[in-house]
Amino acid sequence: MRGRTADGPRSLNTRLKKAVEWGVMDKMTCTIRLLSVSRGPAAFYDFEEYERLVVAARTVSTQAYLIVLLGGEAGLRSGEMVALEWDDIDLPKRLLCVQRNAWEGHDSPKSGRIRYVRMTTRLTAALKEARHLRGPRVLYRDDGRPFSEMSTTLAMKRAARKAGVQANGPHRLRHTFCSHLAMRGAAPRAIQELAGHAHFTTTQRYMHLSPAALDAAIDLLERPHVHDSSAEKEAIKNG
Repeated sequence: MRGRTADGPRSLNTRLKKAVEWGVMDKMTCTIRLLSVSRGPAAFYDFEEYERLVVAARTVSTQAYLIVLLGGEAGLRSGEMVALEWDDIDLPKRLLCVQRNAWEGHDSPKSGRIRYVRMTTRLTAALKEARHLRGPRVLYRDDGRPFSEMSTTLAMKRAARKAGVQANGPHRLRHTFCSHLAMRGAAPRAIQELAGHAHFTTTQRYMHLSPAALDAAIDLLERPHVHDSSAEKEAIKNG
């Protein structure tokens, strides 16, 4: 199929497993070993582009503004934005609980784990301002229907076009969240927890953006050597 050649082996492997599960086949007739392929650097908005996007989103709609902030400053996936409910948000404590997902029939986060994200001042203020009584979810369309993933993509693209930045979907906001954390020197494990990455290898895609952290590690070698006579004596004694 056009544009899907890179996923061919993985797709075939999945289909064979489904055939066994549905009783079409008695067992897997072959084993497909998937080779790990290095994923390229994730595309993201730089700091200036992101700020332009935030400003533009606010003029588009309240929903677009929330989508940009939920993705760019809390790292939510599109399905997590759609499923987000007011009960998941503690405004006084500025704490957001990511425990739902509306993606391809799933109702829990992609990693299967609940995570907590401390909200930025700007996101907290936007949620306070957007509080409504339409229903349990945070995002509703103007006609009262809940948002879908397509709705989030369309709102995001409208804001991006108005900001004059590349009009990708909401997932670019998530990449922006992780990239900005790395560039500001956040610890890799902290990024993993905040983003809800199941595997650390996913988080490592952003680590090349943290030259300051890498330089700081090398700077450790420049520190003056502290002569420890007791350690030296112990080494000679055991030597």
